[in-house]
Amino acid sequence: MAPDEFLAAGEVERVLRVIAAHTRPVVLIDGGSGAGKTDLARRVAPALGAQLISLDDMYPGWDGLAAASLAVQTDVLRDGRWRRWDWQSQAPAEWHAIEPTRPLVIEGCGTLSRANRALATFGIWIELDEPTRKARALARDGETYAPHWDRWAEQEREFFGRERPDRLADVIL
Repeated sequence: MAPDEFLAAGEVERVLRVIAAHTRPVVLIDGGSGAGKTDLARRVAPALGAQLISLDDMYPGWDGLAAASLAVQTDVLRDGRWRRWDWQSQAPAEWHAIEPTRPLVIEGCGTLSRANRALATFGIWIELDEPTRKARALARDGETYAPHWDRWAEQEREFFGRERPDRLADVIL
């Protein structure tokens, strides 16, 4: 399901107008795996002329949701940089600088925590049932993701239960 399928006609444009009204918007897009975060972020970021960071590039392995969420706060939003995780070597890779004056869109499971939301302009939560998300994620990533779904889903449930990103969001899709 594409993000447009979640929104009434003109809703994306309305959300973009609200976000763009800020001097240097920082947008957090969160939801469970397979919910459509990346698709939405790929629409929002160019419309804002924003840098786009995907937590898929930052998670330190299959058990790294909490660590990446914390890195959004400490590295990205406070220090203006992020470190890529090399999935091939299973090790930290190079650092990337963030342009401090350009808008920023950060998407991924674990993005919309209380600490991160306090440092951002706008939060979006994408709600989609787990069976549909699982089908979409496995169709997208196939056998690479299949053996890790259960342990990743458990991290998501723990994060969502603790942080309640749906309650932190300005918009729920």
